[in-house]
Amino acid sequence: MTIEVRDGVTVIDGRPQVLVTADYPYYRDDPAVWADRLRAMRDELGIEVITSYIPWRHHQPEPDSAPDFTGRTHASRDVVGFIELCHRLGLKLVAKPGPFIHAEVTYGGLPDWVCPSSDPSIEPLLDADGAASLWSDGANRAGRPLPAPFGPVFSAKVTEWLSAVGKLVLDGTTHPDGPVILMQIANEGIYTNGARALSAYDYSASGLSFFRDRLRAWYGTLDEYDRVHATTSGSWDEIEPPRSWTGADSPERMRAYADWGRFHADYTAEVYRRWADAVGCSVPTVVNLNPPTVEELDDWLARVRPETWRDIAYGFTNWMGVVSTDPDSQARYVIAAKRAPGPNLEENWGFSVLYDQAYSDATTSYHQTLLALAAGATGFNVYTGAGTSGWLPDLDTAHTPPYPDCAPISADGSATEKAPVVRVLADFLALHGEEFLECGPVTGGAFGLYAPYAGIAAWAGPGQDGIPRCGGALRDFHDRMREAGLDYALLDLETVTAERLAAHASVTVPGGPFLHRHVQDLLAGYAASGGRVVLDGPAPHLDEDLRPYTVLADALGSAVGTGSGPVPGDVLEDAPVARVVSGHADAFLRAHPSRDVQYLTVLVQSDNDGPVRVETPHGVVELLSAQGGAAVVRLAGGALDDFVVKGLNGFLDSAVPARIAMSDAESQADRPADLARVGGTLRLLF
Repeated sequence: MTIEVRDGVTVIDGRPQVLVTADYPYYRDDPAVWADRLRAMRDELGIEVITSYIPWRHHQPEPDSAPDFTGRTHASRDVVGFIELCHRLGLKLVAKPGPFIHAEVTYGGLPDWVCPSSDPSIEPLLDADGAASLWSDGANRAGRPLPAPFGPVFSAKVTEWLSAVGKLVLDGTTHPDGPVILMQIANEGIYTNGARALSAYDYSASGLSFFRDRLRAWYGTLDEYDRVHATTSGSWDEIEPPRSWTGADSPERMRAYADWGRFHADYTAEVYRRWADAVGCSVPTVVNLNPPTVEELDDWLARVRPETWRDIAYGFTNWMGVVSTDPDSQARYVIAAKRAPGPNLEENWGFSVLYDQAYSDATTSYHQTLLALAAGATGFNVYTGAGTSGWLPDLDTAHTPPYPDCAPISADGSATEKAPVVRVLADFLALHGEEFLECGPVTGGAFGLYAPYAGIAAWAGPGQDGIPRCGGALRDFHDRMREAGLDYALLDLETVTAERLAAHASVTVPGGPFLHRHVQDLLAGYAASGGRVVLDGPAPHLDEDLRPYTVLADALGSAVGTGSGPVPGDVLEDAPVARVVSGHADAFLRAHPSRDVQYLTVLVQSDNDGPVRVETPHGVVELLSAQGGAAVVRLAGGALDDFVVKGLNGFLDSAVPARIAMSDAESQADRPADLARVGGTLRLLF
């Protein structure tokens, strides 16, 4: 009886599973209804795994009192009883102890007594200007300073909290004897700041101490540091990080910016490790990175390095806009899903008032859930599965019940019109999820990420001559590939293996003055074996230590190209893709390595009118879906098998009898409705 995360896939007792979960914030509800809400999510939504934060400020509001995990001070604090209830109801649990959780909780779930303005001994998190990083909520719009994670006083208090959760809540409740199968640490970075600019943090004394320790580890001696940076330093403590873009007319000047990006990656990894170690939980640990913003894509790429997290698994969230109407949101979503294999751990299925009225209908969330899965996610989360209506005032004074406003299970416990949509998708994945995970995306090439360039470009911004690109080159590549109807892979050049690289016919690589020696060797070998390397920029002439090294440039010779033009013709000709031939939609295809099985995902844009036709290697699939709708289709032996097609979108007043056809096979609803076939049985959802 085991649980592990294998290459981003949750494997329970040897069986890989698409991780389908729903969040339930027990701390916002009357304990008298916990059982009813959990049963509703299990029975109405088909959910077998619950996720829930464990808010520090809720369980330990006073510094001089031990955390209350059993309800001795208030029944809603009985998280031990909540976990036991999940177990009795046959539900598994992903426990999320923070210490920072956001979740629309006051001060992000931190207790007031760890705020630097309440306790001057607690060091604040600082930005590049030396100003405290603030967390603002509706109750305190001016914001309150956040504590620096490595500050000794706060670090000790966090360790006490997380250790208490581990010993008093999670010990004895983990799989296989208990329901807890995973633990999530932190939230969307550290303080929901995984996508913030590199200048946003951490310039506190403890943060800079960690930065200088990393410089010592990277460069070994001060002389080597000075050689690479063309500086003269009297001591490590004299070295200052960048605080603004002052230009970089040489590789030596670029390195200071790359160093700060590398620091952010190590800093994030170290915080995750320290906090996970403090809990000491026996089940795997995951995180939920928020996706990059458009403006700060390079900052995110420099910071988010899952390859350095050891035993901590990647996961991500979605709070970024309606992807069926916004290409920027769609690109951010795809990049987050492709950065590393892992589940979508928060998909907005319940908030229309806080975010966008489009979420009042299930179609928006369904569309985005399918996009994440098509782009590489290994699971999805319904955030939140049930509405809540009773929480202590100090937990959240900014929002009024219900929370959220339009969940699949309402705050009175009844199923809403969203419930059947969640249920049919959960059933489809329960039946086909293992096979879906075995299938690999059919791609037309790969993009190679080079984090040092992201660290430089994050500071320089767009349009700087002579400055290497990473995020901008990736976004251009994404747009070119999607315009051509091609899927793609993201590869981290510093860690990718030759075997994984060889799986792709081409790789587009940001160009610039330097590139790691082993990366140049890898790409040169790939090119010699017939792979196509497309350089988006100049060929490197230096290695990572800024010593002459031209192996890649020599290997490519006159074949050095640019990634700024259209997708190479040979890629278009060779890729067995799914391509939209009529209608405004996106299509993604996954294929099984050893069986004639494919999964087609079709994502219909909000302005589409009429049927969508998708050309696949086995023929044309035609479907009729609501505007903004989507479909997932299993193709077996070149024929239609199970599917889920969305025919209704109440937000857009779009209602059609959902239809799907391929060759001589056709299924259509007899009235405006969603249409599904799961296990060969047709379902209509009104």
